[in-house]
Amino acid sequence: MEPQGRRHPAPNQPRFKERDRVLTVPNALSALRLLLVPVFLWLLLVEHADAWATGILMFSGASDWLDGKIARLMGQSSRLGELLDPAVDRIYMVAIPIAFALRHFVPWWFVIVLVARDALLAATLPALRSRGLNALPVTYIGKGATFGLMSGFPLILLGQFDGLWSRVVLAIGWGFTIWGFAMYLWSFVLYIAQFVMVVRRMPKVSHD
Repeated sequence: MEPQGRRHPAPNQPRFKERDRVLTVPNALSALRLLLVPVFLWLLLVEHADAWATGILMFSGASDWLDGKIARLMGQSSRLGELLDPAVDRIYMVAIPIAFALRHFVPWWFVIVLVARDALLAATLPALRSRGLNALPVTYIGKGATFGLMSGFPLILLGQFDGLWSRVVLAIGWGFTIWGFAMYLWSFVLYIAQFVMVVRRMPKVSHD
């Protein structure tokens, strides 16, 4: 008969190891998306290979949705994935609008608002970490905003081609982008409200 106390740690032990895993399918997809950022910028800004750049944006948007599904269905969630996936999303949210503005696809004020929103959120991180938090929980509105923008950007790029079909695609792309942009700003308001609550209610963590 096994001594008492051995049955409970054993099942939990693999869970901690799984959370520390690095080599998972979702993490590989996130890493690939990160590596494709400079490729996308080179294709769009240097080569003006808009078709290939559009393909990268479509793949990135699809893989962003897919890695979350795989993580949940296959039990491949990890600490690295929780940090890497949103970090790659933020990089795309900065790189794509700037590249589009340089090609005159979107106005610069649009880029400034998006970048300022993320910069202001980044400025809250020291205060959160002083209270033992790495970040605020992601909201469904924030996820919807990212989905809207990541859906609209490749359609805006497709809308730059010649032909009547491209004008229709461009209009649809701007519809997704405006919707995502509005939700992006609204999610910022919600995050700031959460941040204020955390600062007021949670004491600073002592590091002594």
